[in-house]
Amino acid sequence: MSPFDTAFFAMASTADGSSPWLQLVPFALVLGIFYFIILLPMRRKQQKVQQFLDALKVGDKIITTGGIYGQVTRLGGESVQLQIADKVRIEISKAAVGGYQGQPPVQEPSGSDEAKS
Repeated sequence: MSPFDTAFFAMASTADGSSPWLQLVPFALVLGIFYFIILLPMRRKQQKVQQFLDALKVGDKIITTGGIYGQVTRLGGESVQLQIADKVRIEISKAAVGGYQGQPPVQEPSGSDEAKS
């Protein structure tokens, strides 16, 4: 037997004789719990927001995450033009669209993190 074989067998068993794979089980459980409690719901919410943004069309009455009410007058690649008053139009990022007026928001308002603290 070569010295490399001896070192390999020494790494394969622990002092109490249990398998090193058994020590990875708690780590795998923590990763699984993290995935199902945090990552999966976050991914679902991102998909819901993306579907909402893809479904936006000219004429929709929306509210931004900053609280501005307006009607969509033009859609760009990453921006939306809103008419907020007669002859007053602003250009905002699509990511700043919070939801339709009169319905629950699709995205949380921009100041929600500070308000909860």
